[in-house]
Amino acid sequence: MTFDKGSLILVDYTAKVKDSEEVFDTTLEEDAKKYSIHEQNVKYQPKLVSIGEVSYPVLKGLDEALAKTSAGEKLTVEVTPDKGFGERDSGKVRMIPIRKLGEDAEKVSVGDTIEVDNKRGIIRFIGSGRVQVDYNHRYAGKTILFDVNVLKSLDAPKDKIDGILKNRLPVEDSKISFDLNEKEVNITVPEEILRADGLQIMKHFIQLDIFKFVPTLEKVNFVETHVNKTQEKKSNSKEKTPEEKMLKLS
Repeated sequence: MTFDKGSLILVDYTAKVKDSEEVFDTTLEEDAKKYSIHEQNVKYQPKLVSIGEVSYPVLKGLDEALAKTSAGEKLTVEVTPDKGFGERDSGKVRMIPIRKLGEDAEKVSVGDTIEVDNKRGIIRFIGSGRVQVDYNHRYAGKTILFDVNVLKSLDAPKDKIDGILKNRLPVEDSKISFDLNEKEVNITVPEEILRADGLQIMKHFIQLDIFKFVPTLEKVNFVETHVNKTQEKKSNSKEKTPEEKMLKLS
């Protein structure tokens, strides 16, 4: 059975450039290490995709292919530039004075990604006091191959909320906890992100997503428990050491 628009599904994939075989993205930590693109702070996990929606999007060509699949399928999807990262536009390649890079002028090299005038670009050439910056996407004009494993369709409210929280919260899956009843869900905010920058934004998008994909719910509650560390330390310091206990017994 294929997926309807708005379906939430979980997929694993590894993406590469068709012509060069360059692997540049994956949900699998094993593949990330294999192709030397592993990043220490990345949370490798199946990607949450909302078919035909902007909430959890993928490239248009991949989205269209996934809509025709079903859970358990493995396939290779070829995404052409018009449905991928776009065609290359020569008008987006500019020459700028190297002095415009300020104190970074001596540090950059060909291939680096930089930000100039609030736009991100790739340095293609440096010379004669100038820098050629390419504002096209790094993979513009490239056909991309995705090796995809369609793992699961999230149909039950509990599965949808679990998928949303794993996608939105930057913690280990074991730290994610929530209690769901007919009309509301209580989400425990993990202690390690209670003071994290952007927590309010995370909570905002979580509640938006939950109400969108589980419209029968009336409330989303976030439960925050703050521990008094000073009292905790005092309590621990009052505990007898094994040696002290032995002395008391003797």
